[in-house]
Amino acid sequence: MSTTTVSFDDLPGLAGKDLGYTDYLEITQEQVNTFADATNDHQWIHVDPERAKDGPFGATIAHGFLTLSLIIPLWGELFDVEGVTTKVNYGLDRVRFTSPVPVGAKIRMHSSIDEVAEVKGGVQIKTGNTIEIEGQQRPAVVAEFLARFYK
Repeated sequence: MSTTTVSFDDLPGLAGKDLGYTDYLEITQEQVNTFADATNDHQWIHVDPERAKDGPFGATIAHGFLTLSLIIPLWGELFDVEGVTTKVNYGLDRVRFTSPVPVGAKIRMHSSIDEVAEVKGGVQIKTGNTIEIEGQQRPAVVAEFLARFYK
């Protein structure tokens, strides 16, 4: 994995750029429990390993929104813009949770820059992101992420 680092002035020409893959990241029960505490979502399928053994997935699974939130640090492994005063997470467009992520699984993300547009005082990029689970065909999350950069 290598980070693509560009300047603000390079942004307009990046539509269609494949940013590649991140390194793998293991999902731990501690992460899931911390996320459950932060969001007050303590559903047993996430936080009760004993009960989850008899559940539909045979183990605890990460919250879909935990996996989605990992787009930010994973994306930071792939892309950076220098010479800007502000970087803004502008939100998400289409998001799908296509497969559960069992605790102990390793995930990685593939990302590409799909669109680049000028916005008042800055540049917005839309990235296509797929979070994959090691050893599985079906991805965990597919999402379009929007980021804005201001000089």
